[in-house]
Amino acid sequence: MYTPLEKFQKKIRGKEIKVAVVGLGYVGLPLAIEFSKSGIEVVGLDVDKDRLRHIKRKESYITGISGEELKRVLNSGRFSATGDFRVLKNVDVIIICVPTPLKKKYHPNISYIKQAVRSISRNIRKGSLVILESTTYPGTTEEIILPLLKKGNLEHNRDFYLCFSPERVDPGNKHYQINKIPKIVGGISREAAGLAVLVYKNIIDTVIQVSSARAAEAAKLLENTFRLVNIALIDELAMMAHKMNIDIWEVIGAASTKPFGFMPFYPGPGVGGHCIGKDPLYLYWKARKFGFSSRFIKLASDITSYMPEYVVGRVSQALGENGKSLNKSNILVAGVTYKKDVKDLRKSPSLDIIDILRERNVTVSYYDPLIPYLKLGGLSLESIKLSKARLSGFDCVIIATDHSGVDYGGILKDSKLIFDTRHIYKGIKDKKVIFL
Repeated sequence: MYTPLEKFQKKIRGKEIKVAVVGLGYVGLPLAIEFSKSGIEVVGLDVDKDRLRHIKRKESYITGISGEELKRVLNSGRFSATGDFRVLKNVDVIIICVPTPLKKKYHPNISYIKQAVRSISRNIRKGSLVILESTTYPGTTEEIILPLLKKGNLEHNRDFYLCFSPERVDPGNKHYQINKIPKIVGGISREAAGLAVLVYKNIIDTVIQVSSARAAEAAKLLENTFRLVNIALIDELAMMAHKMNIDIWEVIGAASTKPFGFMPFYPGPGVGGHCIGKDPLYLYWKARKFGFSSRFIKLASDITSYMPEYVVGRVSQALGENGKSLNKSNILVAGVTYKKDVKDLRKSPSLDIIDILRERNVTVSYYDPLIPYLKLGGLSLESIKLSKARLSGFDCVIIATDHSGVDYGGILKDSKLIFDTRHIYKGIKDKKVIFL
């Protein structure tokens, strides 16, 4: 005779479960598709009507998910999408993949998580497993989600199971697909974690169980804090090297020849995306609740946030050396997404650079093969077409994102001045090319 837990475990192993993914963004949609491809029935939940319209039309809106792939899973009958949380009454596993932005620089905003969990608690079927994937501060799963789910007179380990398993999506990374990225799982109980491990083993090669949800939450923040601190360090060293007339790119290349004890990071115009610039501040905020100030995190955040301003300052200096003032200049920003070859504008430092230039009454245009137009906040611009006539009309071109397939040779040939933040023109000795 099987216990309810054993029956659930058997059901997961046999792929007889139905999974709901709440939030169909850069994390949720690829995850839902991966479960569907494995033979598991999936329903996607999202309050964004535009996303639901795209799915209904079988059109992908996510980098890395092709329209053909989306059509295949929709046509298979194993994936559907809705905005109605009542579908959860027939679901076994609920995975939450909603945004976790900042209210202001140092204050987390978990309102999307709370909103999702409240809707889940009103519709959850007894015995279901709930997994949070949204990045958040340590303690969120236990201190916020658990009490919200218990409000319906439900008991953990009897009426539901709860875990945290941080997303590790890297948009545009073709080498590490979802099934190849090891998955961390931390549960409110050993039983809950065990169920989540079985669920993810249906689609992921390696699943690692840690001792608690808090440990899993902290692991994700450590990953992104490591990156933020090291990016900030190399940004600061780049600024220092400029003052000392040292080529930071040459220095990084030389240091990278050491086969141990060094990992190369590269300077840039700032950090973008949903994770690196924001997630460590969740840890910073939580630490302050315990009377601890993480000076490294705050300093790293301040340095990377300053980089767009630094870029504009260097461009102003270069223009001045060529007898041109910044506010009377015509500048092109080449690349506006936050990452190479990824159609994603979230927190892109290129947008900050454009904003700073416009605030200083600079005439600004942009070029990006992935973004035909910009309508964000006060911005309303269209990507220019690269030509000799257009390029020769700009006083400076800022290489802000290093997309593949761009005619950088043509830009070099036809531009008056280039400020290269991505080392595109490595090895080129030309007075009109200035490196970050």
